[in-house]
This record gives sequence, C-alpha cells and structure tokens, in this order.
Amino acid sequence: MQKSTFRVSKMDCPSEEQMIRMRLEGDERIKHLDFDIPGRQLTVFHSGEATPIAGAINELKLDATLLSSEETEAATVAPQPAAERKLLWIVLLINFGFFVLEMITGFLSKSMGLVADALDMLADAFVYGMALFAVGGVASRKKSIARISGYLQLGLAILGFAEVIRRFLGFEATPVFQTMIIVSFLALLGNAASLYVLQKSKSKEAHMQASVIFTSNDVIANIGVILAGVLVYFTGSNIPDLVIGALVFLLVARGAFRILSLSKQ
Repeated sequence: MQKSTFRVSKMDCPSEEQMIRMRLEGDERIKHLDFDIPGRQLTVFHSGEATPIAGAINELKLDATLLSSEETEAATVAPQPAAERKLLWIVLLINFGFFVLEMITGFLSKSMGLVADALDMLADAFVYGMALFAVGGVASRKKSIARISGYLQLGLAILGFAEVIRRFLGFEATPVFQTMIIVSFLALLGNAASLYVLQKSKSKEAHMQASVIFTSNDVIANIGVILAGVLVYFTGSNIPDLVIGALVFLLVARGAFRILSLSKQ
C-alpha cells in the first residue's frame, strides 16, 4: 500500500474536505483518506501510483501539491457510515440554522453583509447535504444533487450581488450596526462549533487550536461583517456593509463554480 501526502493550500474549512471526498469516492485504488484541515494536508492510503489521484484532486482547483509518496504497512480503516451521518447532520443543522438567523436579521437590519454571510452558510449546508448522500450513496445521485445545489447557489450569489449594486446606486437606510456585530459573532461561534465537531471526530488529541478557526473562509466572512458593523458605526454610512456583502457574495459564487465543476467529473 502507498501513503501519499498532499498539501492542499485552499482546503481551509470542512466543506473543501467534503468536496475532495466526493471527488475521490468510488476510486477502488483509495483505501482511506486522512484530513488535517489546520495543516491543510491530506494523506491518502492507496494502491498504485499517486499521479492519477493528484490529477483528480487538482481538478477541484484547490491548489494541491504532492509532498511525498511512500510504501506503508498501515491498515485499512473501516468506514463508519452511521457516525459520519451523525456528524454531517450536526454541522448541516448548525449552518442551516445560522442561515435562517442571519437572513432574517439581515433583512430586518438592512445589512447586505449579514444577508451575504447567510448565503455563505447556506452554501456550506448544501455541501454537507450532498456529503450525506455520499455516505453509502450512489455517485450519480450525488452528482445530480451537486449540480442542482451549484446552480441554486450561483443564482443566489448573482441576485445578492445585484441587490448590492441597487443599494449602492439608491438611497438605502444605514444598517443597524449592533445587529450586524452581535449576529456575526454568533455565526462565528457556529462555524467554530462545526470545525470542532469535525476535527474531534478524527482524533482524540487536543489539536483543535484557535488558529484553525481563523483560517476558515467562513470565519473570515464573519469577521468581515463584524468589522463592517464597526465601520458603519464610525462613518454613519452603509458603504462598508455593501463592500463586505459584495466580497462574501463573490466567495459564495466561487463555491458554486467549484460544486458545478465537481458535478461534471
């Protein structure tokens, strides 16, 4: 058996992990995948050459590099569908719950930053939902769901970006900065909880560090909305909120293109 280690520079949250799992699922050469999100590394236990596996991962455009490949006597780890489903349901519900919270408070407070972050949460919920189909599921069904999710996510990103432009050209009320800051902080805790649950499931060691959280795109978005709320307070303008909203919508669109690419493999 071969043990190949990859550096995946753009694997900064569990949703990228699920995309890699979905891409490699069904490859009979692969015996086990071991993810280290904090270190942005993936270890693959497989038979045969590592080159085809590297090619499959690179199709996701996550900036993956093969660091090493060597023979090993590591035993194959048996899959645990029930445990995987439980964990995925937990993170899916966390993300979907915060999507609902941020969407409602975003409209009530007139904050595009919160609305955009809500859609970012929904995008992750899509990925976790697709991963649930992947656990013991049929690849064709999984790819069909991925295609639908990708197009829906892209459509929401386009609509959101259009709303940002409309608000920029119009005369919208200044968003409620207190709501932006408080709700985004709660969403930050939600993302931290998701990362903790998924990381804890893979190891009993206390390797869940604060640095793990702050390397996540989702957490960067949360912090961005918090900072935008602070700038709204000091400037009395809605421009900071619109800027962060536009940036987060771009992140959502990027995720949509990744999912659509995955569905075509």
